[in-house]
Amino acid sequence: MSKLSVRMARKEDAECIAPLLSKSQWFTYRNLYSEQYIEALIMKYYNVERVKQEVTSIDRSWHGYMVAELDGKIVGTIGAGMLNETDGEIYVFYVDPDRRGKGIGSRLIDFCTKIQKHRFHASKQWVSVAKGNVYGIPFYEAKGFTLVREEIAYGSTIEDQDISLFYSRLL
Repeated sequence: MSKLSVRMARKEDAECIAPLLSKSQWFTYRNLYSEQYIEALIMKYYNVERVKQEVTSIDRSWHGYMVAELDGKIVGTIGAGMLNETDGEIYVFYVDPDRRGKGIGSRLIDFCTKIQKHRFHASKQWVSVAKGNVYGIPFYEAKGFTLVREEIAYGSTIEDQDISLFYSRLL
């Protein structure tokens, strides 16, 4: 029987987290964005060195990466932080595309939410999802998030056509 555990990531996990993030980016966005755009995002945000830094630089605004591990292999990750005194946000959240639908995402979001709610006293949680993300949107809506607004994604331009949908839920 397989055993799933969820925990805070460690520096040595970056070697597994970065390829998982890259694989998930391609799976999620290959039909939404150009190859060049996806590659640029991966190179900027999901390289091993940056992930190592983000695993060890933990504070109120960035809680670090949390990982789901199944039989010793990292199969999902989530990263979050506080926007202000009451609002938390999920900044990055992916499950190995080959492991979707097995409760891994639910375990990760529950773990992250407990940290935001109990350690940082969040009463609301936010997430931005790419418009057209057919995997993320139904998941967040099933978890009680409701659409609040849409805008051009962080670091994007109108030409990129990268629109973020901002969802929130009360905790």
